[in-house]
Amino acid sequence: MLEVAVSSVGGTPREGQSRMAEAVRGAIESGEHLAVQAGTGTGKSLAYLVPAIRHAVSEGTTVVVSTATIALQNQLVDRDLPRLAEALEPALGRRPTFAILKGRRNYLCLNRAQGGGAPEEPEDGALFDAFAASALERQVGRLREWATETETGDRAELVPGVTDQAWRQVSVSARECLGAQRCPVGTDCFAEHAKARAGRADVVVTNHALLAINALDDRSVLPEHDVVLVDEAHDLVDRVTSAATGELSAGAVRLAARRCGRAVDEQTADRLVEAGEGLEQVLAAAQPGRLEQLPPDLSGALRTTRDAAAACVTALGPERKEDPEGGTARKLALAVTEELHDTAVRVLEAFDEDSAGRDVVWVAAEPNRPPAVHVAPLGVGGLLRERLFGPYTTVLTSATLALGGTFDTLARQWGLPPQQRAERAEGAATAKEAPSDGSGPKWTGLDVGSPFEHQRSGILYVARRLPPPGRDGLPPEYLDELTELVRAAGGRTLGLFSSMRAAKQATEQLRERLDTPVLCQGEDTTSLLVTRFAADPATSLFGTLSLWQGVDVPGDSLQLVVIDRIPFPRPDDPLASARQKAVSEHGGNGFLTVAGTHAALLLAQGAGRLLRSGSDRGVIAVLDPRLATARYGGFLRASLPPFWTTHDPEVVKGALRRISAST
Repeated sequence: MLEVAVSSVGGTPREGQSRMAEAVRGAIESGEHLAVQAGTGTGKSLAYLVPAIRHAVSEGTTVVVSTATIALQNQLVDRDLPRLAEALEPALGRRPTFAILKGRRNYLCLNRAQGGGAPEEPEDGALFDAFAASALERQVGRLREWATETETGDRAELVPGVTDQAWRQVSVSARECLGAQRCPVGTDCFAEHAKARAGRADVVVTNHALLAINALDDRSVLPEHDVVLVDEAHDLVDRVTSAATGELSAGAVRLAARRCGRAVDEQTADRLVEAGEGLEQVLAAAQPGRLEQLPPDLSGALRTTRDAAAACVTALGPERKEDPEGGTARKLALAVTEELHDTAVRVLEAFDEDSAGRDVVWVAAEPNRPPAVHVAPLGVGGLLRERLFGPYTTVLTSATLALGGTFDTLARQWGLPPQQRAERAEGAATAKEAPSDGSGPKWTGLDVGSPFEHQRSGILYVARRLPPPGRDGLPPEYLDELTELVRAAGGRTLGLFSSMRAAKQATEQLRERLDTPVLCQGEDTTSLLVTRFAADPATSLFGTLSLWQGVDVPGDSLQLVVIDRIPFPRPDDPLASARQKAVSEHGGNGFLTVAGTHAALLLAQGAGRLLRSGSDRGVIAVLDPRLATARYGGFLRASLPPFWTTHDPEVVKGALRRISAST
C-alpha cells in the first residue's frame, strides 16, 4: 500500500519511509506509543498516513492527525489525503474519507452574523476613532455577505482576510455558543457541520491547540478515536502550554462589564467596572516579571475582580427559555465573565501552600499592549500522560526529536518515562520490546535518518575565533563576518537572529556594505518576503521567530544559513526560569534541561532550513563561539544533523564561492 501511495504522488520508495511505516503499523497494532525522528525528505506524512488509513478503514474507527502549523494542515487536507484516498481505494475496497476540524472560533457563527446578540463594542482605543469604526463596519458587512456564499464558514477560506476584531463580531467560542438545539440557526451551523463531517471521517486533521483543548476539557471536542498521530511533535509542549495559559487584564474586565451591563442590573455590573479600574491601577504600577509571592495590592485587586465576576455570574442565572437574541447576549456575557472569574481564582490559588509549584504567575508589559497577569502550568507532562497517552495509542514524529542524541529530553516533557538512546533501527522497530522503568506508558524511539547525505552536502561552520555575543546588539566582528559570508555566497542567505533588534541591525549594516538585496522580516508579510527571497538567488532574508521553522526554499536561492547566537530563552523569561528552578531544586541540571532543550530544538529547526531537496548544498554558519567552546556545546551539536564541521572561515568562504559559481 505504501508503494502505491508513493507512486500516486510521483515519489520514489525510501528506506527510512518504509521503516517508519512498519513502525507505525506495529505501534497501532500493539498499542505501544512511538516517537519517530524522520529527517526532511523522508516522506513522513505518507509513512504515518498509510497505516493509519488502513487501520481506520479495516476497524471502522477514526484516527486523528494533529499538526502545529496551518501550512502542514493544508498540505495534508489539500494534497496528500485526496491523492491517497484515490490511490488506496482499490486495495481498501472503498474510498477512505477525511475531514479537517478546527476550534469553534475559526468558523463563522450564522446567528451572530444575522444580528443575534448585541454587537461587540470597539476596543477602548477605537471608541472615538471614526475611521476605525467605519473600517470595522465595512468589514463586518463583508462578512455578513460572505456568510450567504460560503459553504464551510471557515475563516481560512476568506480572501482577503479581516481583522481579529471584525471576526469577533461574527464568531463565538465554545463557551459563548448557544448550542445547536437552542440556536435559531443551529441546523445550519458551520461548526456543527464540520464536527459532523469529522465524526463520519476515517481521518480527522486538527491542530495541537484543539488537541490540547480536548485534553483540558471534560467534554470531548474531537470525535471518538483510538489513535493520535502528532506531526511537528517538537512543538507539542509549547502549544499545549499556550492553550493552558490564562490571561487577566483590565481590558478583559471592561469587556465583561460591558457585556454584563446589557444582561444584569446596573449595580452588579458597576462592581465589575470598579474592579477593572482597580486592577488597571495596580497593574500599571506593577513590576513586570515572574511573581514568587503575590503582592498585597495585586492580591486585593484579584479578589475584588473574582467576587465581582462571581456576582455577575449569579445575576446572569441559569439558562432560560428566552428569545434567541437575549439568550445570545446572556451567553456572551456569561462566557467572558466565567473565564474572568476562573482565571482570577487560578492566579490566587497558585500561591496557596497546597497548590504551590503547579502554576507559574507573571506580570507582562509588552509593547503596544496593556499590562496583564498571566498564569501557566509549570509542566504539561502529567496532563499529556493522563489525557493523551492514557486513552490513545500515540505516534509522535518530527525532523527534530532526538536532542543530544536521545529522545529522553522531550519524552520527559511529554510525561513519558526515560527510555534509551535514539539508535537507528536496523529492522522494524516493532520487533523490539521497549524497556520501561514501570513508571509510565511504554514507548519506543526510532530514528529513521534522512535521505540527504549531510556530510557531503552541508558544512557546519562555528566561528570559534569570534568573541562571545554581547548584550548591546551585534558586535562589530559579527557584522564583518556576516558581510564576508554573504558576499562569498553571492546573496542566497537566510539570516536567523535571536532578536528582531539584531535582525534589523544586520539588515541596515549589510545594505550599506553589499550590492545584493537584503530583506528584513516585518517589512512585508512573512509569506511574501519568503516568496521574493526564493525568486531571486541574489537576495538575502533576515529575521527571527517564524523564520527558524517556517521557511521551505529548496534550490539555488538558499545556500547559507547564518545563526547569530545560540537561541537560549531570555534569562528573565518567567516560564523558562521557573522550570529551570524546579529542575535544579530536584537535583537536575536546570539550565541544560530547560534552556539547553529550547536552544537545541531551535538550532536543529534552523539548521533544517538548509537542505530541502536531495540536490541542495550549502553552509550552516553559527557566529556564536560557545557552540564550540562551552561545556554544553556537545549536547547542542549532537542535536544537529551530521554536517561536516570546521572552524576555518577561509575554508567556508571558498566552499560558498564554489557552490555559488556552480549554480
